[in-house]
Amino acid sequence: MEIRSVRPPQAAELPEAWPAAVEAETSSTTWRLRIRMDDHPGTLARIAIRMADLECNILGLTVLPVPDGVLDEVVIRPAGGLTKDQLIQAIRREGCECLAITDADVRELVDVSAATLTAASRAVEDPSRYADALREVVAADLVTVVPLAEANPGRTEGGHRAAFAIDGERALVARRRWAPFVQLELARAEALLGLLDTVRADVAGPTVVTSADGASIVLRPGRPADADAVFALHQRCSAETLFQRYQTGTRTVPRRWLHRLLVPPRGMSLLAVAGHEVIGLGQLVPGVGGVAEVSLLVDDAWQHKGIGTALIARLAVLAASRGCRQLIAVSLPGREGIFRAALRAGLVPDQQEEEGLLRITIPAAVVPRAPGAC
Repeated sequence: MEIRSVRPPQAAELPEAWPAAVEAETSSTTWRLRIRMDDHPGTLARIAIRMADLECNILGLTVLPVPDGVLDEVVIRPAGGLTKDQLIQAIRREGCECLAITDADVRELVDVSAATLTAASRAVEDPSRYADALREVVAADLVTVVPLAEANPGRTEGGHRAAFAIDGERALVARRRWAPFVQLELARAEALLGLLDTVRADVAGPTVVTSADGASIVLRPGRPADADAVFALHQRCSAETLFQRYQTGTRTVPRRWLHRLLVPPRGMSLLAVAGHEVIGLGQLVPGVGGVAEVSLLVDDAWQHKGIGTALIARLAVLAASRGCRQLIAVSLPGREGIFRAALRAGLVPDQQEEEGLLRITIPAAVVPRAPGAC
């Protein structure tokens, strides 16, 4: 292999078209290169020596594993007068291939882990910045939010694309012209979006929904201090409603039950609150094998307004955050209230089994959503 230095052209050797043609190419003070090379000892050293011969200052280096070799991303400050084509030819003489070269910003020269965490922090503080965070993590030229049906990663117009589903309806599409996305970058993106999904599934935080008649309802975990409000809820419920919940003829609940209702063993309660009144109570008790038991109680005056749907939808999210993929509920024969509520919540209830046991599958698409309608 011939090894020789390539010196930058001297001013006297430059063509008359220098101001219009070459100056634009060399005006950037920082370049980002992606160099495909065999994973052999000494290969990277030869590239570094070649760049030193060309008076390029290496500012950053990232090794991206790819099939049958490595892809080195190198950020350099080129010598004055050196063109991108000259640099590409010099790399080629070392038996390597420059797959992409683009202008860069010296501000991008930060540790990859630190940059990813910083981007994630900004997205946690402001969920509307998901696209900006993804763009920074994968060094994309552009990231847009599109309907999930339009997120076709196989399309080639506009350069290279990568698509990431963010819920059951939308996707983020990352684009860049200068280089394809490699698997390591896609893995970083998936990890970032997974973290943001987990944050959205904050089980401790309250959420707000809107009932069918336009009332704002707060869904939040129950606590022992809610005992009086939950007792009042039971006082307002009819005997029929209490029978559907407890399968007994009780007209009210003993106060000694209230703590167990609000803080069930190994589980949690979820309250629907309108103003100062508790109008609904849900319970979630995780079991074994990825199954959790749920139950619902809704004030008679608030039934058929989407409160039960909102409660079971939120309980499904909370169950999924604890690793559960199926819910079970006791539903008396001929009483399909919880079955219909599960359907409206986007869950998948099976037909009732013997003794009124209802099994409800939590689809993978069920993710925490922004405040919306019941």
